[in-house]
Amino acid sequence: MAEKRHVVLGLSDQKVLEMYETMLLARRIDERMWLLNRAGKIPFVISCQGQEAAQVGAAFALDREKDYVLPYYRDMGVVLTFGMTPTELMLSGFAKAEDPNSGSRQMPGHFGQKKNRIVTGSSPVTTQVPHAVGIALAGKMEKKDLVTFVTFGEGSSNQGDFHEGANFAGVHKLPVIFMCENNKYAISVPIEKQLACEKVSDRAIGYGMLGVTVDGNDPLEVYQAVKEAADRGRRGEGPTLVETVSYRLTPHSSDDDDRSYRAPDEVAKAKTKDPLMTFGAYLKETNVLNDDLEKEMNDRVMKLVNEATEYAENAPYSAPEDALKYVYEETEE
Repeated sequence: MAEKRHVVLGLSDQKVLEMYETMLLARRIDERMWLLNRAGKIPFVISCQGQEAAQVGAAFALDREKDYVLPYYRDMGVVLTFGMTPTELMLSGFAKAEDPNSGSRQMPGHFGQKKNRIVTGSSPVTTQVPHAVGIALAGKMEKKDLVTFVTFGEGSSNQGDFHEGANFAGVHKLPVIFMCENNKYAISVPIEKQLACEKVSDRAIGYGMLGVTVDGNDPLEVYQAVKEAADRGRRGEGPTLVETVSYRLTPHSSDDDDRSYRAPDEVAKAKTKDPLMTFGAYLKETNVLNDDLEKEMNDRVMKLVNEATEYAENAPYSAPEDALKYVYEETEE
């Protein structure tokens, strides 16, 4: 039997099965959304496929009762871990009135849910980084035991928002975890045309924080890095920059044709390191997962996906007059 690395990290067999099932759920929702998009039923998909291990590994390392997450548009694994349901994600995909993120006002992938401390994002990339820093500052001023966790792509790490946020967090030793999900491509631009340095984590030293690069296909490695970053933040030792290296297995979005900028054999090679396959293999090698348990898990996940799809497809759209709701103050006459 292979070594149980998760036990060394303080994770039970049950906990890593939960991680794997969350990764699987994110993948199956994502796959269903692509089918619905191609069938003309939902307008847009921006995919998490290939990045589930980084997202779920990181989210499991946080305190879901205290910490705030500021996800970027691919972070289905993060928001599922923090309490968003498959039905809520599907309501967003179908742009229905009950969509908890924005009441159908924003595109899919603009996650936000106050009760689960998922802070809403916006279409301009990296605007969530200064917000994460601001929440961490407020938490520090109010002496609250919280860290903020914010994600972005490697292309986004070139934006001014990242650098200003990182500098402020470093100067004030704020409990922020900056996690760059490096999937090798900023839409069609490969990483070597985005960064002059070798790694995104090399940038951390300029802001007086620790920077680490980990295998984004290994949820346990990501869990350890984020757990250590969260512990440092809670001790008042300031922010951390974590870079997770994986690969985007799909086009950038449902509006993109990735065949114009990357070779099919490159994608095929990346699929051999698909985190669902590799983590599933690890769980089987350590006798945590077997074929019967895997079938149960798959059946449970597909039932959730089917129920979510059916509910969201049949749910009502927002009324046209609701377009201006929450935009202007409403006063009683």
